[in-house]
Amino acid sequence: MPENLVIVESPAKAKTIHKYLGKDFEVLASYGHVRDLLPKNGAVDPDNNFAMQYIPIERNEKHVAKIIKALSKAKNLYLAPDPDREGEAIAWHLVELLKERKALKDKKIFRVSFHQITKNAIGEAIENPREISMDLVDAQQARRALDFLVGFNLSPLLWRKIQRGLSAGRVQSPALRLIVEREEEIEKFKKQEYWSIHAKAENKKQLFEAKLIEYQGKKLQQFDIVTQKESDAAVKFLTKAANGKLIVSKITRKEKKRQPYAPFTTSTLQQEASKKLGFSAQKTMMLAQQLYEGVDLEEGSVGLITYMRTDSVTLAMEAIHEMRDYIQKEFGNKNLPENPRLYKTKSKNAQEAHEAIRPTSIFRHYHHVKKYLSPDQYKLYQLIWKRAIASQMSDALLNTVSIDLTAGKDNIFRVSGSTVVFSGFLSVYEETSEDKKEESAEIRLPDLKENDSVNVEEIYGAQHFTEPPPRYSEASLIKALEEYGI
Repeated sequence: MPENLVIVESPAKAKTIHKYLGKDFEVLASYGHVRDLLPKNGAVDPDNNFAMQYIPIERNEKHVAKIIKALSKAKNLYLAPDPDREGEAIAWHLVELLKERKALKDKKIFRVSFHQITKNAIGEAIENPREISMDLVDAQQARRALDFLVGFNLSPLLWRKIQRGLSAGRVQSPALRLIVEREEEIEKFKKQEYWSIHAKAENKKQLFEAKLIEYQGKKLQQFDIVTQKESDAAVKFLTKAANGKLIVSKITRKEKKRQPYAPFTTSTLQQEASKKLGFSAQKTMMLAQQLYEGVDLEEGSVGLITYMRTDSVTLAMEAIHEMRDYIQKEFGNKNLPENPRLYKTKSKNAQEAHEAIRPTSIFRHYHHVKKYLSPDQYKLYQLIWKRAIASQMSDALLNTVSIDLTAGKDNIFRVSGSTVVFSGFLSVYEETSEDKKEESAEIRLPDLKENDSVNVEEIYGAQHFTEPPPRYSEASLIKALEEYGI
């Protein structure tokens, strides 16, 4: 029997890791937590320094028994749950339970952690073990205690005062408050009418539209024209002033750079998967867990992405160098910035020891692994792969043009457009915006110069109404919770 026993949370993760460690190691799964709070009042005692009472989780007893049996023949116990608060707590709870059952006599205990399931990462973790971090365990216990105190005390109150079956929670209740407050904003909202004035123009058979920005010498604000009567009067005045022609008074050309987005954190992955793929946050995390723990490829079980619970946007230098090699090979030097892009996490609570979510090898292209993945796994892996490689590519270069056209004196219409001169990272990845106004479509404008005249096809007014704030989507709610630090 092997002298080294490694414990992870899931059998899928155990299978992948065993492939890399070989016959000198046995790898077993705890199937998550092995202990939890006593499910009754008093499990957390605020009057006794928040003492917490734990009991074994019955459904996992058979897995604990298997671990004890394997441990009786092993000398070394390696605890390898996930590299976060929850993983640290799983390791600590397992040790405490094994102590109670006197299964740790003469055993050496090591905590090992890694952020990707690859041969190098696991080998390095085994060679550089550490002790269980009680700071991380305490952090997890504090969150668990809060979950219990909020849920256990408030839920029965909701049952008595409102309706049985309702629940409250540390995150759930603030999230509900945000949703309710947004709904109240929507209910109180009173729409306001306003009008914009537009000119349909033509130059050398190319049609385009310009919007009125200055009227009778005054810059137009949103609510300067608020009735159809005012709109009709302005249209009549401008049609007469233009007399069938608009004169180009000013052309502004600018070169604009767009930088790539940082690689994914848990939150940004959930948001983008919701907007681009229509996945719920829960579905995204389930699929990401499968990609992290290992997928059966031709060479065996392989972890395809780094750890998916992270608030960091940093990348390991080894990964950056690999991405730069790939970009140079597949996209050419013009798409490779002179220096590596280094991203810094803005969140104060971020754990910088973690990496952003990325493929464990950028050379494992999504097309190469497609036949081994379910359709949804493939879509999510493709999203992660594209975002990661784009994060190390060159800026996109856009030409923006703004053309002012006058109708008579002191009346200015404006049309703006942009063209992509160099795609850079946009050839691989573009983030989805929920706000359609933010989306920058490429608009081609006629080739004009100052003092040119263009033909006016029509000047018309367009009616608008202000809109209430939108209800939260799952993606926008996740973003709001992150911004509030919930």
